[in-house]
Amino acid sequence: MAGTARGTDGPLSGIRVVELAGIGPGPFAAMLLADLGADVVRVDRPGGGGLAINPAYDITNRNKRSVLVDLKSPEGPARVLDLVERADILIEGFRPGVAERLGVGPEQCRARNSRLVYGRMTGWGQDGPLAQRAGHDIGYIAITGTLGMIGRPDEAPAIPANLVGDYAGGSLYLVVGVLAALQHARATGEGQVVDAAIVDGAAHLASMIHGMMAAGGWQDRRGSNLLDGGCPFYGTYETADGGHMAVGALEQQFYDEFVQLLGIADQAPPRGDLAAWGELRETIAAAFKTRTRDEWTAVFETSDACVAPVLSLREAPAHPHLAARATFVEHSGITQPAPAPRFSATPGAVRSGPAQPGADTADVARDWDVPGLAAETD
Repeated sequence: MAGTARGTDGPLSGIRVVELAGIGPGPFAAMLLADLGADVVRVDRPGGGGLAINPAYDITNRNKRSVLVDLKSPEGPARVLDLVERADILIEGFRPGVAERLGVGPEQCRARNSRLVYGRMTGWGQDGPLAQRAGHDIGYIAITGTLGMIGRPDEAPAIPANLVGDYAGGSLYLVVGVLAALQHARATGEGQVVDAAIVDGAAHLASMIHGMMAAGGWQDRRGSNLLDGGCPFYGTYETADGGHMAVGALEQQFYDEFVQLLGIADQAPPRGDLAAWGELRETIAAAFKTRTRDEWTAVFETSDACVAPVLSLREAPAHPHLAARATFVEHSGITQPAPAPRFSATPGAVRSGPAQPGADTADVARDWDVPGLAAETD
């Protein structure tokens, strides 16, 4: 496909993406492509329909451009198909069948552009008994077993925001899928449909744990295993000031350094005695309660004990390591995570703030050579 006229950097520079506006994992996936240099045009609907926040703060729309198209108008589908004809990838997050009814489904789009990669982002997938049901992240990770293994054994499952389902199981798998399909399209000249279902991705994330369970190395109940908080030297502990420290001293050499710096080397029961794990946890907890979070941070910060302070979202950008790496950046007055991962030759960047609905219609019409697009909003 022809490159964009924007002169963007990043490994995906020259890739054109059409994003049909939605919420959650679709916009985040499109943001990731935009962060890496793709020219992402978000097709917003008149009157909005995104997150219930000021669009100026929706950083999942950074590095994108926005056009307004009413897909329910007589001309709307044709405007989108004009963009599709010039695109490499399309991303949509409607319920199965909706895009087809609107006139911009896979067959309609690929009739105009056989090389198009058509990315479909849903919770339940394009088929199956629940495909037409409404849903959210919590339900998707619930039925995959993912939610059920997070939290303490004597409490209800802990909700990991919408990170595990929407973004890890959804957005990231969609991005991997459309880029893999793009590679195939460039090699063969044929595009395809990518069905990215959050239930599939969330299940796939637990591949290692399913293997461990089959081998007898993982119990099918939360808070009872090496990596789910069941292990006393892999968990979180409260400090004297109400803060918390995260401990991940799994390997013996790291554990030895941990108990030495914590001051319990002479009183801690053997770590290999599973029957004594309760006593070990109590010993560790009592030690952490003797100092504040900052004091313990100073104790462990130059060690290999694998201990770190649990920071809040507002605290995280100021952490010395993250600050040194510029893991967070400020753009458009918003402190936000920088693009990831990093590339030595073609780095991504935050080039523009959140796209405002319809603000780029004229520019996109010119750059993509779709003159009728500007007429859509006249």
